[in-house]
Amino acid sequence: MDISQFIQMSIGRWRSQRSAHHLAFAHFEQVTSTIDILSLTKDNPEVINLCKSYGVDPEAIACPFRMTWSGESDWNEAETFEGTTILVPIPDPDNLKAGRLLRDQGYAETIPSVGEYHFSSDGTFVLLTPYERAMAEEKIWFINPNFRLRVSLIKTSQGSGVVTASFSSEIRHV
Repeated sequence: MDISQFIQMSIGRWRSQRSAHHLAFAHFEQVTSTIDILSLTKDNPEVINLCKSYGVDPEAIACPFRMTWSGESDWNEAETFEGTTILVPIPDPDNLKAGRLLRDQGYAETIPSVGEYHFSSDGTFVLLTPYERAMAEEKIWFINPNFRLRVSLIKTSQGSGVVTASFSSEIRHV
């Protein structure tokens, strides 16, 4: 699998059920959300601006997309949340199973970020993203075209300890 195939398989609306363990707070959280993944063109102004902010040639990118989410958490009496981010993959020209992923808003911290991705031998997408105060590790794999699983770890910035661990099952709305 390469990034273009993975993104093509991910396009659509997903219903997500996530269980998260916040180890620092000794708290367990249940989250349900809707995730929309939409393909963008390379000449989309937001994609061009994100590329410019990192000094990346838009010709080097593959399959930019927007991810939008809204959901509900049981942390604080059915707290709701929503967000959106632009994601721009930059495949490694020497290894199409690896590359960088630009985001205008990160996962662990809501700031722009650059992660390193690769695909494991079984087709699992693995993304490692360093932040100022944390390190995020995400793994996503498909069980079938309409069902995927995601594991996320938020680690201390030195990577020495896990702060949050979560597991999500995501079903495509068809």
